[in-house]
Amino acid sequence: MAQHYSDPERERDTWSLPDVETFQLTAHEVAETMEDEIYQGLKQFPLATMNSREREKLLDWIVEEYSVRGGWFYWFCFPGCMPEGPAIGPYKTQAAALKAARAEVSE
Repeated sequence: MAQHYSDPERERDTWSLPDVETFQLTAHEVAETMEDEIYQGLKQFPLATMNSREREKLLDWIVEEYSVRGGWFYWFCFPGCMPEGPAIGPYKTQAAALKAARAEVSE
């Protein structure tokens, strides 16, 4: 994970901390965060909690059924702290994710 400043001007301030993280997730990693969809999928793949092959089938089903994509994401948080909300994305590049995070702050 790369840490950035939502306001690039703050980078020069000795006492400020980066407040945005950008990171890349695969479609399966995104699917693993989708609690409601996992719950629905467990009806079709009840052994997914006990068997890695079944878990892969469940994740494949979520990716296919909900058109899940991987890519670059961002969220707001300070170093060593939990994020303020869910990951936002996907974006095609890290630069695009950072630009979107900075645009959200400037609104």
